Amino acid sequence: MPEKSVRPSWETYFMDIALLVARRSTCLRRTVGAVIVKDKRILTTGYNGAPTGLRHCSDAGCLRNELKVPSGERHELCAGLHAEQNAIIQAAFHGVSIKGATLFCTHFPCAICAKMLINAGIEKIYYRFEYNDSMSGNYLNAAGIPSVMLDTGNRKGDL
Repeated sequence: MPEKSVRPSWETYFMDIALLVARRSTCLRRTVGAVIVKDKRILTTGYNGAPTGLRHCSDAGCLRNELKVPSGERHELCAGLHAEQNAIIQAAFHGVSIKGATLFCTHFPCAICAKMLINAGIEKIYYRFEYNDSMSGNYLNAAGIPSVMLDTGNRKGDL
């Protein structure tokens, strides 16, 4: 008789889904996945990659890599959108309110995404891996949005 598996917590369940969503990423530097959840229901997902209809970095190359731009700097040089941005955009595109929702993201948000999440009404953030951007934590703290590092046992940070 097979052993009974341990049922994951809701937090682990949604983080595992964010890790799976990240596998769709076309970014050459970091694979990131995001899941926006409310009342234990998935509202939207997003991963980092180029806008619809544009060439993906995995096909066109990465200008930030070519210029040796450090992580967390010069986001404007990136052709891609962040996972959190894509999750917010999907909500807007499909007319889904994310006010009062929770974000599960493989990585701590950057400052740009933190500001967007604040204005989108996200109330809590779970993340698995750190991201090198000191301003984002300041913004989230000032807005009263708690962020929790969640260890799901999955160790695939930068895939």
